[in-house]
Amino acid sequence: MKIMVIGGGGREHAIIKALKKSRRVNEIYALPGNGGISADAVCTGIGAKDIPGAVKFALDNKIDYAVVAPDDPLVLGMVDELSKAGIPCFGPDKKAAIIEGSKVFSKNLMKKYGIPTAAYETFSDMEKALEYLDTAPVPTVIKADGLALGKGVIIAETREEARAAVKSMMEDRAFGDSGANIVIEEFLTGPEVSVLSFTDGRTIVPMVSSMDHKRALDGDQGLNTGGMGTIAPNPYYTPDIARRCMEEIFLPTVNAMNAEGRTFKGCLYFGLMLTPDGPKVIEYNCRFGDPETQVVLPLLKSDLFDIMQAVTDGRLSEVPVEFENKSACCVVMASSGYPKKYETGFEITIPDNIGAQVYVAGAKLESGRLLTSGGRVLGVTATGDTLKDAIDAAYCAAENIHFENAYYRKDIGKRALEA
Repeated sequence: MKIMVIGGGGREHAIIKALKKSRRVNEIYALPGNGGISADAVCTGIGAKDIPGAVKFALDNKIDYAVVAPDDPLVLGMVDELSKAGIPCFGPDKKAAIIEGSKVFSKNLMKKYGIPTAAYETFSDMEKALEYLDTAPVPTVIKADGLALGKGVIIAETREEARAAVKSMMEDRAFGDSGANIVIEEFLTGPEVSVLSFTDGRTIVPMVSSMDHKRALDGDQGLNTGGMGTIAPNPYYTPDIARRCMEEIFLPTVNAMNAEGRTFKGCLYFGLMLTPDGPKVIEYNCRFGDPETQVVLPLLKSDLFDIMQAVTDGRLSEVPVEFENKSACCVVMASSGYPKKYETGFEITIPDNIGAQVYVAGAKLESGRLLTSGGRVLGVTATGDTLKDAIDAAYCAAENIHFENAYYRKDIGKRALEA
């Protein structure tokens, strides 16, 4: 089978490495891919949002199956166009991808169908939003409605911070048109859990739970990033909580989307907060999380391609989805200064037999040398019989990888170990 994977980051590298293990996959193309992915797939340079380019490439190269991984092409309708051209896809169509594409839509969906989430109000008028903040409890959470590279959420500790966040989104358009509408919601407390799940619109199969580390600096300080590391499974996500989530959140969400005529097929991501009142949804994503994918897929025992095809064909209930009874840790190595200003173009050296899986997120290949080209550069993932084993192995590997300006958090998994 000839497969193409849309995207060019660490998540896509993890998906490609997992697909390579399938006995039925013999050629993989990446659109666009990156310098590190080129070791595992043919990189085409076609942009992840270039829908006509992707369709043409698929037809010209007789592609058998496509995996659309990032949020932008999903929300823009790439699955719809590929499907029209006769290319089967993994990923939701445009109507279903709105669950991530619009936070206003997803919050209203949860309210309508009684799915537990934070109390909220939505605004398209900045003055009304600012007026609401005069009496809203603080801390409060301000979210841009649309996609913002995982950075369109600001936790405001004071009313002044909240007002500044609203103005930056709605007046200064810090996130472009994504901030034309906003959600202001209640600040929830409790451990956070990420649960990725396979669903064909009828059956839903959660993957191993994980814990993301969003803040740039140790001790969960600094700015929000796309994610500085993850561990799996999440120790706070007990069998009892998993059962509650299935009954109160996962199945009701799939059923709600069906009822709205927006059947979701693909990877549905649940960002959860385990509050004193029970689990609540913080956010939905319409795709594999990044960097959660980098700890979840290394634990997958089953054939990823078989699962993806079963999702597309609506027969997920017939396919085994099994995970190793182990732990995984991913340490993200970033360019110093990320998520703000950082320099790129530095050579990356990765020793052979490093004892970990290295997923390349932001690097290019020039004259046979791998050079940094992004904020998040590498995801260094190790597995182990215990969480401590996995964390130790991931850090041991990260210490032996070198590039100028390299930065990574030193406390990934610390909270999980304490739990």
